[in-house]
Amino acid sequence: MENKIRENIESPDQLEALYQADKNGFKRSFLSIYSDISESSVSAFWKARLEFDKPAHIPSSDMKTNILWLIVACLISGLFIKIPQLFNMNLEETFFYEKNAGLIVLFGLSLYSFFTKKRLDPPPLIIAGVVFCVSAIYINFLPSDRGSDSVALSFIHLPLFLWCLYGLIFIDFDLKETSKRIDYIRYNGDLVILIAIILIAGGILTGVTIGLFYAIDLNIERFYFDYIVFVGLVSAPIVATYVIKNFPAITNKIAPIIARLFSPLVLITLFVFLLSMAVTGKDPYNDREFLIVFNLLLLGVMAIIVFSVSETSTHTKQRFNELTLFMLTILTLIVDLVALSAIIYRLGEYGITPNRVAVLGSNLLFFGNLLIILMDLYRTNFKGQSIKNVELSIARYLPLYTAWTFFMTFGLPLLFGFK
Repeated sequence: MENKIRENIESPDQLEALYQADKNGFKRSFLSIYSDISESSVSAFWKARLEFDKPAHIPSSDMKTNILWLIVACLISGLFIKIPQLFNMNLEETFFYEKNAGLIVLFGLSLYSFFTKKRLDPPPLIIAGVVFCVSAIYINFLPSDRGSDSVALSFIHLPLFLWCLYGLIFIDFDLKETSKRIDYIRYNGDLVILIAIILIAGGILTGVTIGLFYAIDLNIERFYFDYIVFVGLVSAPIVATYVIKNFPAITNKIAPIIARLFSPLVLITLFVFLLSMAVTGKDPYNDREFLIVFNLLLLGVMAIIVFSVSETSTHTKQRFNELTLFMLTILTLIVDLVALSAIIYRLGEYGITPNRVAVLGSNLLFFGNLLIILMDLYRTNFKGQSIKNVELSIARYLPLYTAWTFFMTFGLPLLFGFK
């Protein structure tokens, strides 16, 4: 696409044809090479067109419809999250939120996604509806036993499996177009940033509101948390999605800055952490809690690498960022190898358990993904390959995560007899 844009930069008709054939791909490629073609007057026009704030092009009727669907999706999610209070359920006996919180959030997101699609095909809607219904029935009929590791892991992995389902909804169940998976990865990075901003703003508003009513001798704390905060928490991802879809100029400016700032900081932190671990003699081989922290660290750094790659690829070549990601991937691979060796040691020493199977499988998945990312980043930094190839490799790897979350949700409890 980049080569085609360069070749046709003085041909408005050809540029329009390229844009109509693949709007997202054209936009990414054009903005990526803009510095090389900026002397052309046609380039200035296209840059203004591609970066123009989207809401100005949305008819007021469409905007009102989007807001209406946003409110409906938030209200439905809020209604579901209040089921324990509506039916006077004993939360200790039912584990309602452990089982259903993630399901409710992703159901609300999926509803909003379906509501706002211009064309709604029945088959995807039916598939998504069946999967959500089966998942809800399955997870709520699992034994409510806090001593069952396999069931607890199923609770944890169901939201991850439904996140994969939501990804299919997001890309219109188009499994062939890898670029759509890349859009979904980038959307998730933007989503995390906006949710954080919304929650910070919501926290400030909560403090101010409770303080104001307390000043006039009205204690609304319990009511506010029960009916405003709870609903706000499950609505935050839907509101963030609304902003991403309708105000792309906001996230297009914030996300790359976050990626550029966080990657070097995480690299330094991870390097200092590994040195400190060597100095203190702390190891994950005989310390179960430290192994859990180690794997959470690995998961977090892996997410930052994926997010940073997706944001870096939307801009012109950034040598420092690409080299930072290469070094960060090397350190993360070292962390993953230590974690893998620790879990293999514990398997040999203490035997097979659901938790050890979960940690081993996830670490093997991360290892494979990191290895592919490392090879592509090596080619990017030292062989002149585009970083977009790293992004494509990440997108092609996503189905493996889907298969793993499916197994952990539905297969693992059966394998270990719900123990």
